[in-house]
Amino acid sequence: METESINSQGLTGEKKTCKTIMPIAIIIAGVLIAGAIIYVNPTIFAGNNNNNNTEELLSIEDAGALAVSFINENMLQGGMTASVIESAEESGIYRIKLKIQEEEFDSYITKNGKFLFPQFIDIEEVKKEKEVVKADRPDIKVFVMSYCPYGLQAQKMFLPVYNLLKDEADIDIYYVDYIMHDKPEIDENLRQYCIELEQEDKYYNYLNCFVFNAVADAKKCLAEAGVDEARVDACVARIDQEFNVTAQYNDKSTWKSGQFPKFDLHADLNNEYEVKGSPTIIINGKTTEISPRSPENFKSIVCQAFNTEPKQCSQTLSDEVPIPGFGAGEGDSSGGECK
Repeated sequence: METESINSQGLTGEKKTCKTIMPIAIIIAGVLIAGAIIYVNPTIFAGNNNNNNTEELLSIEDAGALAVSFINENMLQGGMTASVIESAEESGIYRIKLKIQEEEFDSYITKNGKFLFPQFIDIEEVKKEKEVVKADRPDIKVFVMSYCPYGLQAQKMFLPVYNLLKDEADIDIYYVDYIMHDKPEIDENLRQYCIELEQEDKYYNYLNCFVFNAVADAKKCLAEAGVDEARVDACVARIDQEFNVTAQYNDKSTWKSGQFPKFDLHADLNNEYEVKGSPTIIINGKTTEISPRSPENFKSIVCQAFNTEPKQCSQTLSDEVPIPGFGAGEGDSSGGECK
């Protein structure tokens, strides 16, 4: 879902995919998103057997045809049609892999053809996905873009937890390996990287000023944090050249998908953890969704990642979800990302 991006000064930029998460299945109506059970009249295929109580069951081919017919006639619009790619029997029902345009997804239908399950939940798999991997000293990586509204929200969630647990866990900010908010984001990513690299004691004071200020104001935050600007400028020039950041920005043939300039400072980690956008949060090597994005909820999930929770975990942080974008304030969005 493309949206028109607005930078911190209120200027409209090019279209970005900075978005709240929305599955492809929305094109076949909200019932698919909700995972509703849909009643389908199967008599067109199975017929009604009034002579006995034995219910006729559909073949796997007829079940697939019934599911596709129902979806095409009742759910799709704008000339779109679904087709069956493959089908199989699973746990006493039929799994039908469907294709709509270029997207594929699974639906499930009962053998009698009466009920269509657009979403099938594997309870054990969901439990496994929600489990937090534990370690003696957890490793928490938060990947962001410095101008992404939802990355800024995640950093505001992150900072109180960092202050609380920085001596107990390895917890830090990293950068997504492409840029969606043009040259100012490149400059800010490089600036923040260099402040932490060479003046680490000033970095988190700078970051706290930058994300909570109503507009992006690096000059003000450099001064407030007491950062040596000359050292930062020298570092930025060196890192820029080492990773070909500006060179790749100027050469659009190198851009990701032809749209987004590359930013390769943490490209190896992006590949290792399959980072898809800003924010992406990795806890002990596993991508972890944080919702709501409040400091207290983030702290709670990080504390679950310890084999033995430190005493700091007993402290309570704010339950307020910070607003996306620059500035202080309470928001209500916890599912957005830039990707």
